Amino acid sequence: MLPNQTERRKSNHIRISLEKDVQAQHTTTGFEDVFLVHKALPEIWKEKIDLSVRVLNHDFSAPIIVEAMTGGTNEAIKINANIAQAVENLRLGMGVGSQRAAIETPDLERAYTIAREKAPTAFLIANIGAPQLVKEYGVEEAERAIEMIKADALAIHLNPLQEAVQPEGETNYEGVLKKIGEIAQALAVPVIVKETGTGISSEVARMLEGIGVSGIDVAGAGGTSWAAVEYHRAEQVQDEFLQRLGKTFWDWGIPTAVSVVEVAQSVHFTLIASGGVRSGMDVAKALALGADLAGAASPILLPATKGPEEVQKMLHFMIEELKNTMFLVGAESVDKLKRVPLVITGKTAEWLRARGFQPELYARR
Repeated sequence: MLPNQTERRKSNHIRISLEKDVQAQHTTTGFEDVFLVHKALPEIWKEKIDLSVRVLNHDFSAPIIVEAMTGGTNEAIKINANIAQAVENLRLGMGVGSQRAAIETPDLERAYTIAREKAPTAFLIANIGAPQLVKEYGVEEAERAIEMIKADALAIHLNPLQEAVQPEGETNYEGVLKKIGEIAQALAVPVIVKETGTGISSEVARMLEGIGVSGIDVAGAGGTSWAAVEYHRAEQVQDEFLQRLGKTFWDWGIPTAVSVVEVAQSVHFTLIASGGVRSGMDVAKALALGADLAGAASPILLPATKGPEEVQKMLHFMIEELKNTMFLVGAESVDKLKRVPLVITGKTAEWLRARGFQPELYARR
């Protein structure tokens, strides 16, 4: 793919995400089936609740990160700058979008380097794609992505659905696992394997265990659908075949709540819950299901086009919602939140039982 094509595609993704309906239509995150048990006698003082966590050797003021969204375009400079300044002020973290554009065209690095300029101490996650590992990328390109933003971790994103439904899609995933392992073992920073909206199963989590990976970001279904984004791209050029593909796979994936449980009960390394996280209550549910951090993207995108204050306000809302939820279940720390009882009902419980998990165990702890 030519560099200018990559830049145009990234710009198109931003515009579509802001202007079109790209949310899952029938698939939900599963958080609506998760009920934290109210504690009428919380026996704690809300003002003393401690949201701080230490994850991947970094201290966060709250267990929230802003997920990777964009890069490689002029619009991305402003978006990433505003997010970075907000997470720096709040002592949180963020990921940048795929750095392929800047690795191929160094003139585009500004869209990424701005993140570290605006967030000198925040936790930053660099980003490269799994298909590029098969085709051409190795340790050298991974280190370039890390150095570009002085990253604290590297995300290798898995996006087979998106690649399958876009005209420029690269669908060769043969040998990806081995390449991920080689890179994870060669780098000085932690490697996180993240999905992009369709979730990670227990089987895939176990495949990643033992090859040097430090964490998984499930990025489950129920939020933004990249098949939907590609549907709208195909609609613009009147490509009937790709439109049909996008529509058919619009709701494909493992719901976020399900994915969190599958991974949490199968492996033991850092787990980030993302995919349709829209509130601090969603964050609380994700943590109680077993996640270490929760990540949000869609709720942050529009504020990020306006300014750091708007991003900070949205993140502040989520933090306060999380704190209120913790108060109502009597958890004065994130560790205690992970041990509170919760009830899993509906399709989420049915899915988990069918897959061999026991949702009832959460209700009895």
